[in-house]
Amino acid sequence: MRRLGTTTTLLSVAGLLACLLTACATAAPGPRPSPDDLVRAATQRLTDVCLRRQGLVPPRPGHTPPTASGQRRFAEALFGAGRAELSLKLPTGHVVRAHTDGCLAAAQRRLYGDQRRWFRASVIVNNLRPEAARTHRTLAEVRARHRAELADWRRMRARAVRVAGPLLTTG
Repeated sequence: MRRLGTTTTLLSVAGLLACLLTACATAAPGPRPSPDDLVRAATQRLTDVCLRRQGLVPPRPGHTPPTASGQRRFAEALFGAGRAELSLKLPTGHVVRAHTDGCLAAAQRRLYGDQRRWFRASVIVNNLRPEAARTHRTLAEVRARHRAELADWRRMRARAVRVAGPLLTTG
């Protein structure tokens, strides 16, 4: 009898260890996605929904690409059509333009709250290094010059991260 109890105990311990080692217990949540990943995933979800509402299938790797006319229709739906409504000339001389009527613009409005302000702030912030190189200033000097845009960028980015979380947890 004693032998059966020892065998049963050993089998129970072995079973428990096997369960723990093979994740039979509740798995701990994985690493949290970065803010960039959250916003990128939310943007993808919002643009996919917008495109589907227009009868378009978002392209995915491994799927057949659309025809030339299908690509044009898709690009106009995603990025907007006609003349770009937003424009900003950088100190480097480059001009950056964007539309306000495509699915990407709609996603930016939903995430950042104000697409025009997001466009301006993000274009400036994303071009601080080229501006420093072009104007022969340090990056710190250029950042100081664009304090307001950096503050806007941070504020709108924080909003986008807050909005993205619930968008990704609800279907």
